[in-house]
Amino acid sequence: MKLIFKYLKPFTATILLSLLILFGQATGELSLPNLMSEIVNTGIQNGGIEQATPKAISKDGYTLMTMFMKEQDKETFQGDYTLVESGSAAAKDYSKDYPEIKNENLYVLKDVTAAELARLETIYGKASYSFVEFMKAMRAQQGTGANAVDATKGFDNVDMTQIYALLPQLQLMPAEGFADFIARADKAEPMLYSQIGITFTKLFYKELGTDLKGVQNGYILMKGAQMLAIALAVSVASVAVAFFSSRIAARVSGKMRRDVFAKVESFSNSEFDNFSTASLITRTTNDVQQIQQLITIGIRMLCYAPILAIGGLVMAVDKSVSLAWTIVVAVVALVGVMTTIFSIAMPKFKILQTLTDKLNLVSRENLSGMLVIRAFGNEGFEENRFNGVNEEYTYTNRFVQRLMSLMMPAMTIIMNGVSILIIWFGSKQVADSTLQIGDMMAYIQYVMQIIMAFLMISMMFIFLPRASVSAVRISEVLNTDLSITDPKNPQKIGKSQGVIAFKNVSYHYPKASDNVLTDISFTAKPGETTAIIGSTGSGKSTLINLIPRFYDVTDGTIEIDGVDIRNLTQEDLRRNIGYVPQKGMLFSGDIASNVLYGREGASMDEVMKAIEVAQAKDFVAESEDGIETAIAQGGGNVSGGQKQRLAIARALVKKAPIYIFDDSFSALDFKTDAALRAALDDYTDNATVLIVAQRVSTIMEAEQIIVLDYGKIVGIGTHDELMKNCETYQEIAKSQLSEEELA
Repeated sequence: MKLIFKYLKPFTATILLSLLILFGQATGELSLPNLMSEIVNTGIQNGGIEQATPKAISKDGYTLMTMFMKEQDKETFQGDYTLVESGSAAAKDYSKDYPEIKNENLYVLKDVTAAELARLETIYGKASYSFVEFMKAMRAQQGTGANAVDATKGFDNVDMTQIYALLPQLQLMPAEGFADFIARADKAEPMLYSQIGITFTKLFYKELGTDLKGVQNGYILMKGAQMLAIALAVSVASVAVAFFSSRIAARVSGKMRRDVFAKVESFSNSEFDNFSTASLITRTTNDVQQIQQLITIGIRMLCYAPILAIGGLVMAVDKSVSLAWTIVVAVVALVGVMTTIFSIAMPKFKILQTLTDKLNLVSRENLSGMLVIRAFGNEGFEENRFNGVNEEYTYTNRFVQRLMSLMMPAMTIIMNGVSILIIWFGSKQVADSTLQIGDMMAYIQYVMQIIMAFLMISMMFIFLPRASVSAVRISEVLNTDLSITDPKNPQKIGKSQGVIAFKNVSYHYPKASDNVLTDISFTAKPGETTAIIGSTGSGKSTLINLIPRFYDVTDGTIEIDGVDIRNLTQEDLRRNIGYVPQKGMLFSGDIASNVLYGREGASMDEVMKAIEVAQAKDFVAESEDGIETAIAQGGGNVSGGQKQRLAIARALVKKAPIYIFDDSFSALDFKTDAALRAALDDYTDNATVLIVAQRVSTIMEAEQIIVLDYGKIVGIGTHDELMKNCETYQEIAKSQLSEEELA
């Protein structure tokens, strides 16, 4: 995972901004259940009345309520209300909200602090509860008058005039007569006397002519508008985070692919021996894609889920501490399911990436070797081979997907089960007036948010293991030590003369113990052709590949113009070499782009000259679009000989001081071979030319022929000299040419 954090480091500011937006989004999400609770509790149950203590109360109502208060509470209550007389100038300010002020005096609540208001609500609520208990007792003793307040039937149709008719009788009673009922209020549940207090406040407002329907609608509409605004803000925040996370993921994956590709481009043949082509393709594409998905979803889920879970837990406990155990049950069940599923799935995730490599490898081999497969009639064998890998991949992937598909039904069962528990135990608390219906509904939503947060975290565990494996695989490529590197203080050769000197060169492949080449020494000079010939496996191509540093010598040195090639930068070295590989390789594009690949700034005359020397002029001219004729991927739409000649033209257009032809004439017929070599003599008259060949006829005119056998030089000289003193060369020549041709 260090690799992912390394690539995310440049985007720290954007990630922090995303986290800030996520925090705002979570805050908005967590506030919605609370607003819904307020709509149910205050807007519906309380008719839009937000505080139990009335903002205005009639003189009779004021007298009634203060009768059921302790002396100290009465003083506090009276100190926070001021009398507004009917018909006074101040009465006009309250006439809109309380139309009946024109007929009677009012007591209006002063501006108080939140703490003072809370204290007043407690005092007023207890007084309301005490009055209800008193009326119950009166009703039990005598049926008259007490019917004005019957808690069993509710308070909606209470006639306040009937209650006020009792005031003279109540005022005659001693204060000790109310003490028992006031004491009962002290022992009652705060929510109960709070609800009774709001009920009486509604009655007092109704008495004053307040539009209670308008108050209720206004409150619900206000809270609804707040919910709508928050939902809109949450949506905008979600889109913003999605934008930032996608942008970060795309840039990280783009940079990662670029770095992997650049690293692979710097590999020598030794490093390529450690990674298959199929594996490198998978690591550059599928593995990077896994990390991109992790970053895209991770910023949105991995960071958002803990905020939502912790916030939901705090808000849920704030609504009801007594139901908090249901959260523990939900989390334990959730963690148990997640642990079980992922302990089984994680090993399979690691296997999937290896199987992806294997599937890619088999597919690539089948497509690349299709002609060979058909030629030997092995289609059935290859189909079975592919089916074996494909079925193994399918089975593993299907197993993982089926296992992960259990997650959603398990979450649904847990969520519904916890909802039933909350409703079952919460409804009892609602009946006991220790919990409001809206709070219970909000609590359910908070618990659902906590479960969803854990579900998000569980979803991350689907991506995290695969991305972790992919990160390790990408790190293997990026952290591979290069066997061929540029020196810290490189030397310069300027305009090279092209003198190549092998001095006691030996080489063995990294994982081999025996030398492929042993004690090779010779000098190739400008204006001369040095040919290398030998039996198959004698080390010809290996020797040639040491010059451009595709491999580095094990012992000895290779020098160009007296400078050890290991003291040159690879760019400087290869800029002086025109190289034609054993297998001609063309790129998708057209003929011109493939030839210009050797030297981008070459003129069209130089391109045509190189094509002419490479004996490709005729087939280029015969092509419908000439030099702009399209070339398919890998040169699939041209013959082997045409492909080889275009590869030679690509090297020639470079006009390098050194040319290397690694068995580049094998695909040419004898006539074309002879014509090309004749044209090369004039084109490369001042250059050093090295030719690896299998055909003696190709190299007979070379100024220097090196004969290799089992990695050692067994002969060196001209054709005539070797025919006299090199038995190996004689055997090769006699196997290919007649006595007349050798004479």
